[in-house]
Amino acid sequence: MPVKMQLARIIISELTENQVIYLHEENGDREFPILIGIFEATNIDRRVKEEYLPPRPLTHDLIVNVAKSLGAKIESVVISDLSDHTYYAQLNLRKEDGELVTIDSRPSDAIAVAVTFTPPLPIYVSEQVLDEATSAPF
Repeated sequence: MPVKMQLARIIISELTENQVIYLHEENGDREFPILIGIFEATNIDRRVKEEYLPPRPLTHDLIVNVAKSLGAKIESVVISDLSDHTYYAQLNLRKEDGELVTIDSRPSDAIAVAVTFTPPLPIYVSEQVLDEATSAPF
């Protein structure tokens, strides 16, 4: 059963190539970091901290707009796997006929899509990934 998480922190540093986001268990104490790129970190940070509307659609806006134009609704994000220190995620879309479609995604892109919505879409992490991520050193 996936565990509902929330975006807890975003750490942006111009001194390193990788930025860090932390996900925290919504009704618990577990938390873990995910390394992401500067573009995704900046986009997530802007969306979370202010009502930022870019002058033109960013990639994450494009994903939302494509789903809407095809009659699908993006429902949630699931961080579904962890392999060789790499996280894997899915966007869950619901088509007009009720069919659930999962789209493979990088966690950073999926979370950037999630925070494009107001309120943000739910972010889930599989129990297996959460156990592995919180027991392994960063």
